[in-house]
Amino acid sequence: MSSPSPSPNAVAVIGAGNMGSGIAQACAQAGYSVRVRDVDQPMLDRGRGLIEKMLQGAIDRKKMTPAARDAVLGRISFTTDLDEAVRDAHLVIEAVFEELAVKRTLLRDLAPHVRPDAIVATNTSSLSVTQLATECADPARFAGLHFFYPAAVNKLLEIISGEATAPATIARLEAFGYRLRKIPIRVADRAGFAVNRFFVPYLNEATRLAEEGLASLATIEEVGREVYGATLGPFELMNVTGIPIAFHAQTSLAEAFGPAYAPSRLLEAQFRAGRPWAWKETKVEPERKAAVRDRLLGLTIGIATRLVEEGVATPEATDRGATVGLRRSWGPFAQLNQVGVVRALELVRAYARPYGDAFPISHELEALAGRGEPRWPLHLTIVERRGPVAWVLLDRPEVLNSLNSDLLREVRDRFVALAAESDVRVVVLAGSSPVFAAGADIAEMEKKSVAEGLAFGFVGQETARTIERFPRPVIALVEGYALGGGLELALAADFLLAAEGAQLGLPEVTVGIHPGMGGATRLTRLIGRAKTKMLAFTGAPVSATEAARLGFVTKVVPAESAREAAQSLAETIASRAPLGVAWVKRVIDDGMDASLDAALYLEGESAGHTFGTEDRLEGMRAFLERRPPKFAGK
Repeated sequence: MSSPSPSPNAVAVIGAGNMGSGIAQACAQAGYSVRVRDVDQPMLDRGRGLIEKMLQGAIDRKKMTPAARDAVLGRISFTTDLDEAVRDAHLVIEAVFEELAVKRTLLRDLAPHVRPDAIVATNTSSLSVTQLATECADPARFAGLHFFYPAAVNKLLEIISGEATAPATIARLEAFGYRLRKIPIRVADRAGFAVNRFFVPYLNEATRLAEEGLASLATIEEVGREVYGATLGPFELMNVTGIPIAFHAQTSLAEAFGPAYAPSRLLEAQFRAGRPWAWKETKVEPERKAAVRDRLLGLTIGIATRLVEEGVATPEATDRGATVGLRRSWGPFAQLNQVGVVRALELVRAYARPYGDAFPISHELEALAGRGEPRWPLHLTIVERRGPVAWVLLDRPEVLNSLNSDLLREVRDRFVALAAESDVRVVVLAGSSPVFAAGADIAEMEKKSVAEGLAFGFVGQETARTIERFPRPVIALVEGYALGGGLELALAADFLLAAEGAQLGLPEVTVGIHPGMGGATRLTRLIGRAKTKMLAFTGAPVSATEAARLGFVTKVVPAESAREAAQSLAETIASRAPLGVAWVKRVIDDGMDASLDAALYLEGESAGHTFGTEDRLEGMRAFLERRPPKFAGK
């Protein structure tokens, strides 16, 4: 078989089993050239068959056309030759059997064939990334990827950093995950990572409850669905995914964390008997549901708060793992906040009591309860400092950063706080994922009355005005989508950068409303009445290039380097005289609403005042001395 031509988008997947085939399909659907390797042709044929079956299912559900299916298959090649598979691939994903010795041997075999700048990743749900990294030529370029089954469909992707993994490796894998249309969460290398750390014990706890006679299988099954807002309860889940998987995963957790995680005798017996759970043959006992609910909540909240305290994942990532990966309605921290901190601590203490020190309780949970705090703090935004530039990132990637009331208020509060930090010279407003915001949260808005709709609009306006009045420059970086409320928020910035391929628009009329956060007003001032009416009346989005032509996007930048371009521009602005930049921003903004004479006077007066600043002296001396100025904002 001839070798595929080298490609910067080439991904090698080692292993054509259930997970490997799903990973290969996900990569090919995202546009990557994929080379799948397995030990023999029958395994490769089986893998190809799995992919074809999944794609045919998508066609049957009207999610894909036959032409798109053929294009995906055309991007996948199959080989038994290891060198052929990995040669020139920039990313190699090992997806063989979940056994440490097998994976270590494969990684040793891979090492001589992998290009020196390639990233090697292991697809694992339980094995130590740090241990496996010892088999790699460059452990800094090695990390874990935990795709959730089915890999081609499930949106969650845990990215696991070993002790030697370089931050740049994690950043590249995160970008890769987003390109696959996954929701990546960063986790540390600890047994169970984030999701399985609390999910697998939940399955085990269901069997403990039955073993103790606290409730029938049907009762536990029903409570499991109700407590987590899940389609399947614990016993049906194990029947579908495999009781051996639950038993072996719980055994691994027990080896890492001790007797509180030991598999129940009932789970082990069911595993050895090889029988599914016959939960449908029992009856629901309503009077026992409350006790089951308390046990399950105590377990889940207790483990989740500990793994966050250990630095395995953030609370936001942990909840995302539950809602995206497990398809639950609520994550552990959302559930904690539903019952309140004090009640949550009571439930965790009650659960932990039989285990003593073997089930430690989160110190932070105890501290919050001690202070009388009602909620565990959860954030919908991230603030990152990069020198004099602060990035405010909208962080609801699972819903394309759609704007709800809590997110709008948090954005407002972030800008208020940053305004007090004099060393912040520029702010970039963007999404944590390569999407700005796909609009307001329709799920929240659909339930609102007229009065509540008015209040929501004014919350959005207040947030936009806070951004607009920020005393220093604000750049909105639009990637993916800035639609409806998302575009309205972006328009409050001093100017917009847009990544190639981005879509921008005001589609509110397509859902029976119209812009209310200031978008129509601000857009009219930027591009005029007629062009704004065209966008607002049709609700049709326009491309980044068309938005630049219309005049409300200042610059279009390459999608693959959009963040670097935004940071570079922000750093350029930050290197200029801070008072001069801040004052001219005010002159431009205030002058827009003034008469020509008043605006000219304001500009002249403000410019005159700059002559009384230390920055003016420094700037002019630096110019005469032919050296870069060092502005202090004084």
